[in-house]
Amino acid sequence: MCDGFAPELRQVTGSRRFSQAISEGDGISVVAEIDGPEAARRAEADGAEALLVHSGNEASLGQIRDAVSVPILFYWDGQNADRLQGADACIVDVAPGGAASAPAVEHAHSELDDDFELALRVEDEEQLEGALEQFDPELFVLAGRDEQALEHVLELLPDVPAGKLAIAELPRTTREAVEELERAGVDAVIVYDGNVAELVGGSAPEV
Repeated sequence: MCDGFAPELRQVTGSRRFSQAISEGDGISVVAEIDGPEAARRAEADGAEALLVHSGNEASLGQIRDAVSVPILFYWDGQNADRLQGADACIVDVAPGGAASAPAVEHAHSELDDDFELALRVEDEEQLEGALEQFDPELFVLAGRDEQALEHVLELLPDVPAGKLAIAELPRTTREAVEELERAGVDAVIVYDGNVAELVGGSAPEV
Protein backbone atom coordinates (compact mmCIF):
# COMPACT_ATOMS: atom_id res chain seq x y z
CA MET A 1 0.00 0.00 0.00
CA CYS A 2 1.31 3.43 -0.89
CA ASP A 3 1.95 5.96 1.87
CA GLY A 4 -0.45 8.89 2.00
CA PHE A 5 -3.56 7.02 0.93
CA ALA A 6 -6.55 6.08 3.06
CA PRO A 7 -5.85 2.55 4.38
CA GLU A 8 -9.39 2.20 5.70
CA LEU A 9 -10.64 1.55 2.17
CA ARG A 10 -8.78 -1.77 2.23
CA GLN A 11 -9.97 -2.95 5.65
CA VAL A 12 -12.73 -5.50 5.21
CA THR A 13 -13.97 -8.17 7.55
CA GLY A 14 -14.46 -11.66 6.16
CA SER A 15 -12.82 -13.27 3.16
CA ARG A 16 -12.95 -10.49 0.53
CA ARG A 17 -15.10 -12.80 -1.54
CA PHE A 18 -16.13 -10.34 -4.25
CA SER A 19 -12.64 -9.29 -5.31
CA GLN A 20 -11.52 -12.91 -5.21
CA ALA A 21 -14.41 -14.02 -7.39
CA ILE A 22 -13.66 -11.57 -10.19
CA SER A 23 -9.88 -11.89 -10.07
CA GLU A 24 -9.43 -15.65 -9.90
CA GLY A 25 -9.39 -17.88 -12.95
CA ASP A 26 -9.14 -17.01 -16.62
CA GLY A 27 -11.23 -14.56 -18.59
CA ILE A 28 -13.70 -11.88 -17.63
CA SER A 29 -16.34 -12.33 -14.92
CA VAL A 30 -20.03 -11.55 -15.41
CA VAL A 31 -21.80 -9.66 -12.60
CA ALA A 32 -25.53 -10.06 -13.17
CA GLU A 33 -28.11 -7.56 -11.95
CA ILE A 34 -30.90 -9.35 -10.09
CA ASP A 35 -33.85 -8.33 -7.91
CA GLY A 36 -34.65 -11.44 -5.89
CA PRO A 37 -33.68 -15.01 -5.02
CA GLU A 38 -35.22 -16.66 -8.09
CA ALA A 39 -33.37 -14.35 -10.47
CA ALA A 40 -30.23 -14.89 -8.39
CA ARG A 41 -30.45 -18.66 -8.74
CA ARG A 42 -30.96 -18.38 -12.49
CA ALA A 43 -28.03 -16.03 -12.91
CA GLU A 44 -25.71 -18.28 -10.92
CA ALA A 45 -26.85 -21.33 -12.89
CA ASP A 46 -26.17 -19.43 -16.13
CA GLY A 47 -22.60 -18.74 -15.08
CA ALA A 48 -22.59 -15.39 -13.28
CA GLU A 49 -19.64 -15.16 -10.88
CA ALA A 50 -21.22 -12.37 -8.82
CA LEU A 51 -24.57 -10.61 -8.49
CA LEU A 52 -25.57 -6.94 -8.42
CA VAL A 53 -28.42 -5.78 -6.20
CA HIS A 54 -29.63 -2.17 -6.30
CA SER A 55 -30.70 0.03 -3.42
CA GLY A 56 -34.38 -0.52 -2.72
CA ASN A 57 -33.94 -4.28 -2.53
CA GLU A 58 -32.37 -4.37 0.92
CA ALA A 59 -35.19 -6.51 2.28
CA SER A 60 -34.35 -9.26 -0.22
CA LEU A 61 -30.65 -9.47 0.57
CA GLY A 62 -31.00 -12.21 3.16
CA GLN A 63 -33.05 -14.42 0.85
CA ILE A 64 -30.67 -13.80 -2.04
CA ARG A 65 -27.67 -14.65 0.16
CA ASP A 66 -29.32 -17.94 1.18
CA ALA A 67 -30.17 -18.80 -2.44
CA VAL A 68 -26.69 -18.56 -3.98
CA SER A 69 -23.03 -19.19 -3.29
CA VAL A 70 -21.59 -16.32 -5.38
CA PRO A 71 -20.80 -12.92 -3.82
CA ILE A 72 -23.19 -9.98 -3.89
CA LEU A 73 -22.26 -6.45 -4.99
CA PHE A 74 -24.70 -3.82 -3.69
CA TYR A 75 -25.27 -0.53 -5.54
CA TRP A 76 -25.48 1.69 -2.47
CA ASP A 77 -27.38 5.00 -2.51
CA GLY A 78 -26.04 6.20 0.85
CA GLN A 79 -29.07 5.05 2.84
CA ASN A 80 -29.99 2.10 5.06
CA ALA A 81 -26.45 0.99 5.82
CA ASP A 82 -27.83 -1.12 8.67
CA ARG A 83 -29.88 -3.23 6.24
CA LEU A 84 -27.11 -4.52 3.99
CA GLN A 85 -26.45 -7.84 5.73
CA GLY A 86 -25.83 -10.40 3.02
CA ALA A 87 -23.89 -8.12 0.68
CA ASP A 88 -20.15 -8.59 0.24
CA ALA A 89 -19.16 -5.34 -1.51
CA CYS A 90 -20.74 -1.97 -2.28
CA ILE A 91 -20.54 0.40 -5.23
CA VAL A 92 -20.04 4.01 -4.16
CA ASP A 93 -20.83 6.45 -6.96
CA VAL A 94 -18.43 9.38 -6.87
CA ALA A 95 -19.56 10.72 -10.25
CA PRO A 96 -22.49 12.96 -9.18
CA GLY A 97 -20.30 14.83 -6.70
CA GLY A 98 -17.57 15.59 -9.20
CA ALA A 99 -14.01 14.42 -9.30
CA ALA A 100 -13.21 11.97 -6.50
CA SER A 101 -16.07 13.06 -4.27
CA ALA A 102 -14.37 12.79 -0.89
CA PRO A 103 -17.61 13.32 1.09
CA ALA A 104 -19.28 10.39 -0.73
CA VAL A 105 -16.43 8.00 0.02
CA GLU A 106 -15.90 9.21 3.57
CA HIS A 107 -19.63 8.84 4.23
CA ALA A 108 -19.53 5.31 2.81
CA HIS A 109 -16.61 4.35 5.02
CA SER A 110 -18.30 5.80 8.10
CA GLU A 111 -21.68 4.18 7.44
CA LEU A 112 -20.49 0.81 6.16
CA ASP A 113 -18.12 0.35 9.10
CA ASP A 114 -15.41 -1.59 7.26
CA ASP A 115 -17.74 -4.54 6.62
CA PHE A 116 -17.72 -4.32 2.81
CA GLU A 117 -15.26 -3.92 0.00
CA LEU A 118 -15.83 -0.59 -1.75
CA ALA A 119 -15.90 -0.22 -5.53
CA LEU A 120 -15.70 3.41 -6.63
CA ARG A 121 -17.79 4.23 -9.71
CA VAL A 122 -16.22 6.82 -12.01
CA GLU A 123 -17.27 8.28 -15.35
CA ASP A 124 -14.20 10.18 -16.54
CA GLU A 125 -10.45 10.56 -16.20
CA GLU A 126 -10.67 13.39 -13.67
CA GLN A 127 -12.79 11.34 -11.27
CA LEU A 128 -10.52 8.33 -11.69
CA GLU A 129 -7.36 10.35 -11.08
CA GLY A 130 -8.84 12.05 -8.02
CA ALA A 131 -10.01 8.75 -6.54
CA LEU A 132 -6.54 7.26 -6.96
CA GLU A 133 -4.85 10.27 -5.39
CA GLN A 134 -7.16 10.48 -2.38
CA PHE A 135 -8.31 6.93 -1.66
CA ASP A 136 -6.30 4.33 -3.63
CA PRO A 137 -9.21 1.84 -3.92
CA GLU A 138 -8.69 -1.69 -5.16
CA LEU A 139 -11.97 -1.85 -7.12
CA PHE A 140 -13.19 0.52 -9.83
CA VAL A 141 -16.44 0.56 -11.77
CA LEU A 142 -15.75 2.24 -15.11
CA ALA A 143 -19.07 3.61 -16.35
CA GLY A 144 -19.70 4.01 -20.06
CA ARG A 145 -22.40 6.26 -21.41
CA ASP A 146 -24.59 6.58 -24.51
CA GLU A 147 -23.77 4.88 -27.79
CA GLN A 148 -20.02 5.24 -27.18
CA ALA A 149 -20.12 3.41 -23.83
CA LEU A 150 -17.72 0.62 -24.76
CA GLU A 151 -15.19 3.00 -26.28
CA HIS A 152 -15.43 5.23 -23.21
CA VAL A 153 -14.67 2.34 -20.83
CA LEU A 154 -11.73 1.22 -22.97
CA GLU A 155 -10.33 4.76 -22.93
CA LEU A 156 -10.53 4.86 -19.12
CA LEU A 157 -8.97 1.44 -18.60
CA PRO A 158 -5.29 2.37 -19.24
CA ASP A 159 -5.49 4.89 -16.38
CA VAL A 160 -6.32 2.11 -13.90
CA PRO A 161 -2.98 1.08 -12.35
CA ALA A 162 -1.77 -2.50 -12.42
CA GLY A 163 -3.01 -4.44 -9.41
CA LYS A 164 -6.40 -2.72 -9.34
CA LEU A 165 -9.57 -4.48 -10.48
CA ALA A 166 -11.72 -2.90 -13.20
CA ILE A 167 -15.45 -3.57 -13.62
CA ALA A 168 -17.14 -2.29 -16.77
CA GLU A 169 -20.65 -0.84 -16.62
CA LEU A 170 -22.41 -0.54 -19.98
CA PRO A 171 -26.06 0.35 -20.68
CA ARG A 172 -26.29 -2.71 -22.92
CA THR A 173 -23.94 -5.67 -23.10
CA THR A 174 -23.33 -7.92 -26.10
CA ARG A 175 -21.08 -10.95 -26.46
CA GLU A 176 -18.88 -8.92 -28.82
CA ALA A 177 -18.50 -6.21 -26.17
CA VAL A 178 -17.63 -8.79 -23.51
CA GLU A 179 -14.96 -10.27 -25.77
CA GLU A 180 -13.46 -6.85 -26.44
CA LEU A 181 -13.43 -5.98 -22.74
CA GLU A 182 -11.79 -9.32 -21.98
CA ARG A 183 -9.06 -8.78 -24.58
CA ALA A 184 -8.40 -5.36 -23.06
CA GLY A 185 -7.93 -6.83 -19.59
CA VAL A 186 -11.15 -5.79 -17.83
CA ASP A 187 -11.79 -8.05 -14.84
CA ALA A 188 -15.61 -8.05 -14.82
CA VAL A 189 -18.63 -6.62 -16.58
CA ILE A 190 -22.03 -5.75 -15.12
CA VAL A 191 -24.93 -7.24 -17.08
CA TYR A 192 -28.23 -5.40 -16.79
CA ASP A 193 -30.32 -7.13 -19.45
CA GLY A 194 -30.35 -10.63 -18.00
CA ASN A 195 -28.77 -12.54 -20.91
CA VAL A 196 -26.07 -14.09 -18.74
CA ALA A 197 -25.99 -17.45 -20.52
CA GLU A 198 -25.33 -15.75 -23.86
CA LEU A 199 -22.45 -13.74 -22.45
CA VAL A 200 -20.70 -16.46 -20.49
CA GLY A 201 -18.61 -18.68 -22.71
CA GLY A 202 -15.12 -19.63 -23.65
CA SER A 203 -12.23 -17.27 -23.60
CA ALA A 204 -12.14 -14.45 -26.09
CA PRO A 205 -10.38 -15.30 -29.33
CA GLU A 206 -6.64 -14.62 -29.37
CA VAL A 207 -5.49 -11.53 -31.24
